[in-house]
Amino acid sequence: MNPDAIACADIHALGRDLRLEYQWIAAARPDAPLLVFLHEGLGSVSMWKDWPRQLCEACGCRGLVYSRPGYGRSTPRPAQEKWPLEFMHDQAREVLPALLRALDVDARRDRPVLYGHSDGGSIALLYAAMHPDAVAGVVAAAPHIFVEDVSVASIAQARRAYLETDLPARLGRHHAHADSAFWGWNDIWLDPAFRAWNLEPYLSRIACPVLAIQGLDDEYGTLAQIRGIRRLAPQTELLEIPDCGHSPHKDQPARVTPAVAGFVGGLEQPR
Repeated sequence: MNPDAIACADIHALGRDLRLEYQWIAAARPDAPLLVFLHEGLGSVSMWKDWPRQLCEACGCRGLVYSRPGYGRSTPRPAQEKWPLEFMHDQAREVLPALLRALDVDARRDRPVLYGHSDGGSIALLYAAMHPDAVAGVVAAAPHIFVEDVSVASIAQARRAYLETDLPARLGRHHAHADSAFWGWNDIWLDPAFRAWNLEPYLSRIACPVLAIQGLDDEYGTLAQIRGIRRLAPQTELLEIPDCGHSPHKDQPARVTPAVAGFVGGLEQPR
């Protein structure tokens, strides 16, 4: 059996039994540092393509990639259920710890490094704040710490694209239930009540090193996001990238990969 094949893990979180799609990278290196990848608001295991493997090779790490509930081949979101306002908090508080336990990862011993993109970056920051002794470092790429007008405008534009273009078919290549993934993300971000969502009270609790990455042309957020992280977590290193949109690992891998490799290489490794 291929140890790096995509598989499913059964967990109990959010008050229910869930099945999460996951993939190990370089599982044959159990003593290597662990990088855990947290995808964006419409992401999944397959949406990352081969970049997690490339990053793990550059960092000398093993990796864990997974699809959150509602995404990829994980348990879909019930059709009439909306994500709650604190859905990212719930992912950090319950879902990721449950997955690590199910995969026999002792986070306090292994102290993974989290690489989170967009919503995944927000979840990574929340995890580090909630579980400070169970993480070695965080790379937050295009994270959100509060809601900006530019975010809402772009997400509204995505709704029009989903209704009027072939976006559902394109997402269907990566999600068993494209509606589950899209509407869960889109509905909560466009809920007027979500305008009050804010992670800033959590950021000062983060004890580990942070690398915060933002493209200067990000259509979903401004530099206020990552600069806000450093203001409240002064150990944060910033990487502001020109000619780069919302997906730095896709738009500027030649800048992102060595920066992350240098960051991970400078972290204190578990004994």
